[in-house]
Amino acid sequence: MIGAEQRNQACTTMKPDERPGRLAERPAGLPFDPLDRDTPEAIVVTDSVGRVTHLSAGASALWGRTPEEVIGRPLADLLTADETAVRHRDGRALDTRLRLFPLGSDERPAGFVLVAGGRPDSGGTDANAALVKWAFDQHPTAFVIYDHEARIQRLNTAMSRIMGYREDEMRGRFLAEIVPGSVYEEIERRIRRVLKTGRPEYTEPFVRTPGEAKAHAWFMDIFPLKNAAGRVCGVAVSASDFSQQYDSRERLALLSEARTRIGTSLDVAGTAQELAEVVVPRFADVVSVDLLEPVFLGGLPGPLPSGPVPLRRAAYRTAFQPGRNTPARDDPAQDTHARNTPARHAPARDAPAPGAVQRHPRSSPLVRCLVEGRAVRQAVTDDEIVRWLGDDPAQAEQIRACGIRSLIAVPIHAHGYTLGAVLFGRRATSLEPFGPECLAITEDLVARAAVCLDNARRFTRDRGIALALQRSLLPRGPTVHPAVETAVRYLPAGGEVQAGGDWFDVIPLPGARVGLAIGDVVGHGVHASATMGRLRTAVRTLADIDMPPDELLTHLDDIVTHAEGEQGADDTLGDIPGDIGATCVYAVYDPVSGTCSLARAGHPAPLLVRPDGSAGVVDLPAGPPLGLGSLPFEATELTLPEGSLLALFTDGLVTGGGRDIDDGVTALRRALAEPASSLEALADSVLETLCPGPRDDDIALLLARTRVLDRDHVAGWDLPADPAVVSEARKRVRDLLPTWELEAETFVTELVVSELVTNAIRYATGPIHLQLVKERSLICEVSDASSTAPHLRRARLSDEGGRGLFMVAELTRRWGTRYTRTGKTIWAEQSIGGV
Repeated sequence: MIGAEQRNQACTTMKPDERPGRLAERPAGLPFDPLDRDTPEAIVVTDSVGRVTHLSAGASALWGRTPEEVIGRPLADLLTADETAVRHRDGRALDTRLRLFPLGSDERPAGFVLVAGGRPDSGGTDANAALVKWAFDQHPTAFVIYDHEARIQRLNTAMSRIMGYREDEMRGRFLAEIVPGSVYEEIERRIRRVLKTGRPEYTEPFVRTPGEAKAHAWFMDIFPLKNAAGRVCGVAVSASDFSQQYDSRERLALLSEARTRIGTSLDVAGTAQELAEVVVPRFADVVSVDLLEPVFLGGLPGPLPSGPVPLRRAAYRTAFQPGRNTPARDDPAQDTHARNTPARHAPARDAPAPGAVQRHPRSSPLVRCLVEGRAVRQAVTDDEIVRWLGDDPAQAEQIRACGIRSLIAVPIHAHGYTLGAVLFGRRATSLEPFGPECLAITEDLVARAAVCLDNARRFTRDRGIALALQRSLLPRGPTVHPAVETAVRYLPAGGEVQAGGDWFDVIPLPGARVGLAIGDVVGHGVHASATMGRLRTAVRTLADIDMPPDELLTHLDDIVTHAEGEQGADDTLGDIPGDIGATCVYAVYDPVSGTCSLARAGHPAPLLVRPDGSAGVVDLPAGPPLGLGSLPFEATELTLPEGSLLALFTDGLVTGGGRDIDDGVTALRRALAEPASSLEALADSVLETLCPGPRDDDIALLLARTRVLDRDHVAGWDLPADPAVVSEARKRVRDLLPTWELEAETFVTELVVSELVTNAIRYATGPIHLQLVKERSLICEVSDASSTAPHLRRARLSDEGGRGLFMVAELTRRWGTRYTRTGKTIWAEQSIGGV
């Protein structure tokens, strides 16, 4: 019902002196159009309370209602909620001019006359209305108009074709009501938002509309329709198909993504899988990467055989479950694309794990592209493909199960060698068949992947060499030694993926002593392993001449420094880094005295766990890393109770997982103090506690639990520097050896003791100390205060002396000299018990 306020407003906006125009009858069979200048005006008469009492034929046509349906109803029922437009019977809001006149006086009207017709505020442009209508209907861009309630009011021919519905089937309805799906629900949400805010929006859905056979990329402008007062009365949407530009943009995005995603792994199969993940489902529905067998081993393939070609599958990926007729992206609700979001990026499904070797016939597109050295594009209906599928029933079944209709096979070339081939496939139900432009895309993708695959192949070769070198240089298990019980662990960075420069060694030394060494060379690969091998060999060589730890590290530093200088002068080595950055710890443990002497070169200090369970870091001067030259090293000597645990390790153990080194050392100390059934079990427990996940640095761990020799198997005497004491020394040996059940060794031992003591008295200075140790061998040691080394020589027949050390060398298994802070010790080992 029209109230007083509405009447006053209407009378204000409509000129009272305006009179209804001439009512002409519309020719029969033509639809009523309020915008047509030849359409008669509609006249409605109401009583004083706004109920309809009369209406013209034009009004009946305008509202689409008979007089019986209108007379007696409130005029407000025939208008929109804001009473600014005509509400048609089908729900449309007709944008037409309305004029309201009172019957009687303005103060006491007896009724009202409503005149509707023509364009509102047309200003004399009604003559162009038909042209505007024709432009709207015939414009090639799809166009649709929504009213203020987001109901469809008008759509042109292009939009009707795209949507697959006539205008009268969509008029007055909501978009999501006509076409369900998340894409259309999102568009309707945007329309309502534009109605509310008055601000235009745009979106770029990739969707298959009901009127199209395949999905297209659409650019949709959603903008408000405002009246002269700036009020939003509706929304218009235009949709343009930009699939061609979209495809070009997607190709560039695909190649850009390939540059960043392919090659992150130095694993052949992993790199192949990265290529498959980039391609599916954005570019292809199916992709397989098949390589020649030597590539997986790091080698280069030879010439192709004349018959079937064996290829090993490195990666296989599909965008659907084989056997399903329709992939997930055929659902319009799922096939969307927002700005800056990769299109068709749905989760892909993998086939069974790759790795199987298949023999492909010469008719296979994979073999043909390898033989011809170029990409091959074909449809499955081509004669060559039909012949291939006939020759290869297994591949034929797979092609049929996947529904593939278009194929491209591309060879993988790198540095003049052919590594394998990639097969791309598309289904007819999801993507366009491969076109000529797709050949360039696949070749660019595979060229990028080929470089990365060759890098992975080279890494596989280098890793194999490095691991073989490393395994040949490192001890293959715990070393059995009377001085210590040992447990060792070595973990390259990334598991078995890389070989590095961490190393350790357990070195048997004279006098039942043992040398413990651990070191770290910066870097990974063959060079780091080779450097590690040189350092380990140098440590063993220096340990064999019985150098104390600080002197050994000084000589080792000289070796590294000289090697660095020689390498820097050799231009053929290119950019291979030097040995600077190597670190080392060397310790010597004596089970007779229970003492341990240690020195380190820039390496983390060892941890010591005493038998009472107390644990701590050994207070040991750090020393510089190896290779700096001319800097001193300092040794520390400890007395270790029997059963003490010494832990030597590399920094990868305590810095893994981004830990601070101090926190890592604290965690290691706690782990070493935990009870364990054996030393091997303790080593496993330490690694599980500190290194539960992936590693980015090598890890080496050497655990040594000390032993002390039985005092009943050690005897020693201080001797004066008097030739007469030689016979006394021989007598003590004769008396001792029967108690050790070594009567058979008495004669040889007497001769050895006699010669060594005599040399000490004749050529050295006192004091002189004689010590015998029974372990796996009988060890005789004579110490004096001289640093002069004995010299072994062959005496001539006329010489009266010079045969002593020669006799010692002939009668014992080995002999040697080691230097101490107070002089030197000459030692000799005899085999006992036939050993």
